[in-house]
Amino acid sequence: MDLDRTIVITGASEEIGASLVGTFLDRGYNVVATSSEIGRSSGNLHSDRLACVAGDIADPDTAKIVTKTAMARFGRIDALINSAGIFVTKPFVDYTVEDYRNLVSTNLDGFLHLTQLVVRQMLAQGTGGSIVTVTWPPTDRATPGVAASVAIITSGGVEAASKTIAMEYERDGIRVNIVAPGIDAMSFQTASPEALLEALPAMRSTSIAREIIDAVVFLTEAPQITGKVLHVDCAPVDRW
Repeated sequence: MDLDRTIVITGASEEIGASLVGTFLDRGYNVVATSSEIGRSSGNLHSDRLACVAGDIADPDTAKIVTKTAMARFGRIDALINSAGIFVTKPFVDYTVEDYRNLVSTNLDGFLHLTQLVVRQMLAQGTGGSIVTVTWPPTDRATPGVAASVAIITSGGVEAASKTIAMEYERDGIRVNIVAPGIDAMSFQTASPEALLEALPAMRSTSIAREIIDAVVFLTEAPQITGKVLHVDCAPVDRW
């Protein structure tokens, strides 16, 4: 592993994001970790190869600070993991304008602002790069017991955009992929894990954190894969 590789990870104080920070440090990367809570999280790792940026991912200024920090500390950006996101479950008719705007600002705006800046930097470097986004809920099937129609608008938008970006920059060596977990209590920001477990008895066996992390690492480092959605779900296909 090239010890000069630098990766940016969003949502870095949440279960999956925090684990990704440690995983990529262990793999020899320089890591720029960002989340709104990162400065107050007691679980943060300490390393001279780790830079932490506190901020709201929905704010375009946060994206600017993150990229400037990466360049000032490590001189380049080779990979981005978009792990930040919120998840709101409600009956379709009960979603409010505020719910919608919060979902869009965090899940779509946050993806857009930082991914644009990272792609621009990768193009300037001329050495390619990798972008992996973790999305939920699944966009290709409804999940029994989970009403998430408006949340799916955002995950579907990110998935569609990622495939298009992948094709746009394929010749530049910039790979763009999606990891799409199934129902996983650790992934949700606002849904009650107990309620999800009650609604979905099979959830205990699906999309465990380690599998999600392994999938992200695989796509980050797979040199020929781009424009793909990797589903991390132990449930049989015909169950859905």
